[in-house]
Amino acid sequence: MSATTLKTRIGEPDIECRYPVIIGEDRVIGQAYRWHRDWLVVTSEGEHNLRRPAHGTKGIDMAAAYLAEEYAAGRVTAVALEQIRAEAPKPLDGPVPLLHPRMPASPRNIAGAHVAFAGLTEHRWRAVLHGFPGSDNPWYLQCELCPWSGVRYWSHHRGRNGNPPSAYRHEGGCIGEEKVRALIPAYQK
Repeated sequence: MSATTLKTRIGEPDIECRYPVIIGEDRVIGQAYRWHRDWLVVTSEGEHNLRRPAHGTKGIDMAAAYLAEEYAAGRVTAVALEQIRAEAPKPLDGPVPLLHPRMPASPRNIAGAHVAFAGLTEHRWRAVLHGFPGSDNPWYLQCELCPWSGVRYWSHHRGRNGNPPSAYRHEGGCIGEEKVRALIPAYQK
């Protein structure tokens, strides 16, 4: 079977935004995710950085095609989707570290993490999986105003040009924009 005849589909991402690339009914040939504009895949043979996709190509499509080629060539093996879901990261019960494990502990990253965590506190969010991943990487957060949790990006969340972020907090609703403005002093500016 060639990669061109192998049909793949993209499954729902885990809480770190790693998308399973699935063949058949529920066999995963790898997971794909974006990190600082590059697309990476995780397979039975480890992690591989595919770099940035060509202009006009979606990164997830590039990753799925790469995984299909690797599987068709016999270089990676498939595992059950159920196993991938069982091994997916889970939120932590306690405090998270300052930086995501992939982020080097440079002075700039540490300073950015302190700013981001101060912003989370001010706007009533809590990191529940890992530390600051950088402004343009997915960060699994919990809303402290309602039971919602999910992926946010600090670059989208922090507001622009000295303004607070939108009082619309997340999909699925929250407590309402008026209550958000009343509870969070930064929205009262």
